[in-house]
Amino acid sequence: MRPLVLVMGVSGAGKSTLGALLAERLRVPFADADTFHPPANIRKMSTGVPLTDADRWPWLDAIGAWLDARATEGAGGVATCSALKRAYRARLLGTRPGVRLLYLKGEPELIATRQAARTDHFMPASLMASQFATLEEPAPEENAIVLSVVPPPARIVQDAMRALGET
Repeated sequence: MRPLVLVMGVSGAGKSTLGALLAERLRVPFADADTFHPPANIRKMSTGVPLTDADRWPWLDAIGAWLDARATEGAGGVATCSALKRAYRARLLGTRPGVRLLYLKGEPELIATRQAARTDHFMPASLMASQFATLEEPAPEENAIVLSVVPPPARIVQDAMRALGET
């Protein structure tokens, strides 16, 4: 069975970059959670309106379905998702014990700098405060792999591979 990994963190933490690199190293499919958002969610976020839980449930279920398909195929995979609340992670991981949670942790100042430099993303930097206000860091029982976003991406992926036992 190939590894299944869910990469979580606030917008701007590097989920897409690191998720793609990790999937490449693991030789498994990659899915960016942004591609699972319906157009209405993207419109809301693009205009600076935070999503509600009602907006998120179908999105989380679509990500969960992708994870289920990878598990059924035995192909493994790496998916990204902000998964900021425990309830979201419970929905994504509760019935999927084979999925490892990887949390990209960064300080608001560093994330703000990264977000300010982005020009090609629908999530405006103005929503960063709401991301950190919503964030419920993984509890010990969630068995998350916690990695700092400070090192260069190659180092973070190396640390993730080690933590996954895939070195």
